[in-house]
Amino acid sequence: MRFSRLLIPTTKETPNDATLASHIFLIRGGFIQSVGGSGLYNFLPLGKKVLDKVRAVVKEELDKAGCQEVSLSFVTPASLWQESGRFEKYGKELLRFKDRKNNDFILGPTHEEMMVNLVRQTVKSYKQLPLNLYQINLKFRDEIRPRFGLMRGREFLMKDGYSFHTSQEDMKREFDLMEETYKKIFTRLGLEFKVVEADSGAIGGSGSKEFMVLADSGEDTIVVCDNCEYGANIEAAVRQEKPCDAEAPEALFAKFHTPDTTTIEALSAFFHVDPYYLVKTVAKKALYDEGRTEVVLFALRGSDELQEVKACNAVGANDLADISEEELEAAGLVAGYMGPTVVPEGVRVVLDSNLRDASNMICGANEKEYHLVGNSFKGVEADYHDLVAVQEGDLCPHCGSPLRYTKGIEAGHIFQLGTQYSEPMGATFLDENGKAQPMVMGTYGIGVSRLLAAIIEQNHDDKGCIWTKASAPFDLQLIVSNIKDEAQVALGEELYETLKAKGFDVLFDERKDRFGAKMKDYELLGVPHAIVIGKKLQDGLVEFVTREGLVKEEVSPDEILTVVEQKV
Repeated sequence: MRFSRLLIPTTKETPNDATLASHIFLIRGGFIQSVGGSGLYNFLPLGKKVLDKVRAVVKEELDKAGCQEVSLSFVTPASLWQESGRFEKYGKELLRFKDRKNNDFILGPTHEEMMVNLVRQTVKSYKQLPLNLYQINLKFRDEIRPRFGLMRGREFLMKDGYSFHTSQEDMKREFDLMEETYKKIFTRLGLEFKVVEADSGAIGGSGSKEFMVLADSGEDTIVVCDNCEYGANIEAAVRQEKPCDAEAPEALFAKFHTPDTTTIEALSAFFHVDPYYLVKTVAKKALYDEGRTEVVLFALRGSDELQEVKACNAVGANDLADISEEELEAAGLVAGYMGPTVVPEGVRVVLDSNLRDASNMICGANEKEYHLVGNSFKGVEADYHDLVAVQEGDLCPHCGSPLRYTKGIEAGHIFQLGTQYSEPMGATFLDENGKAQPMVMGTYGIGVSRLLAAIIEQNHDDKGCIWTKASAPFDLQLIVSNIKDEAQVALGEELYETLKAKGFDVLFDERKDRFGAKMKDYELLGVPHAIVIGKKLQDGLVEFVTREGLVKEEVSPDEILTVVEQKV
């Protein structure tokens, strides 16, 4: 492609709302164009080319794994989401609207319901299973605060796949196959990534894994072990049980006057006791479908912090909200002195698993300026869940080595759904005995447009993009330094035609611009390699440039094709 014919509106100015490198360089390089600053983007020719190359890698690996591509309607009848029970639960990110006949519809952020509807109408027998169908299609999520360019836009291109099985075992086989297939996709794209255990969120299911592209700019905190393969999103991370060397307080069960001790720190200082032996009680308002709410107390050791996603999942809520002192008082609770053992009627209590059989504990008495000492949870039947946010230095649940935090960009997510959607939506098959059984499902997503941002977050310098080989918009950029030099132009034209004939995808910069401007554009656009035809041509030399590190190598025109074939 000739640069002079290509729509590439490069710019020197950084967009006002851009903070991430990918957002800055994709806009400045003319890959994408913001639509009114509302989390919507046009893909210009260069951006569409990259998007298509990334899409092709995803499709090729999925097709090799036996998946079949379909294309589902972007607009989804709301009735399907009502069948699955997600219409209310999904929240305000789900864009709802009515058509002229007053029928309810949504713009799909994900397509479990649509795919179940397709399969339940076409698959009737166990002989037609297993089946893995996918699409690479537009999605819409009405983000409250879209930001970071393609990283968190409202409209995005996503690969979503769904598998249907006769048994849990066969679904797990496919789940493992998709994990390996995703690893091949991200490896081909030249990405450094980690597979981590994850929270299933609004999709649901019993088990899920995320594919995290490692980058300091990532929104997600990942807990990793450097000694083994363990990794998990902070929302799903677990640890070995945490012991405490400090001496436990010994006291008979009693109520104790504790003025002005409304925090764990104050309570620890008051009793001269390690926070490990104190009970931290956190009150939240749990939000459910149809506007239902309840007050919940989450109790854990004072040395731990509450992980809110774990807490939300523990009570099956759509979300958790903070609760005011006035609301606490109305529920019969005393702020700063709450505990899990003295609780008013109508208040739900959830205990962290680490409190099971704990003894010598101190907790709030739910009475102003009083705590209870000598508490024991031995033999206490209660609602126990893992509620703890894993901290750096906690021990790996697999090998016992210290865990650490890192940052990542979620680029893929796979789920073991089971019968969560097939049962309520009546997606059944007849087994060998002619009996109707619900299909067992898995679902598998990749943020295709987000991958463009992830690649640049991991591969850039202060001058611009550095595309990986599989994602680059062109194999090679050919730059003529001085368009008025007939010898430079002649060699440029000759190389351009020869390289095209050999199957290379070449961007030929034959513009009349200054050489400095052309090199700045090359650095910004990030094509992996360039041939620069400049002043040294009179000495029988051209430059072969590698974008990563801007490494330059002088080569004779007679040898340049050999160098290109070896390195490109």
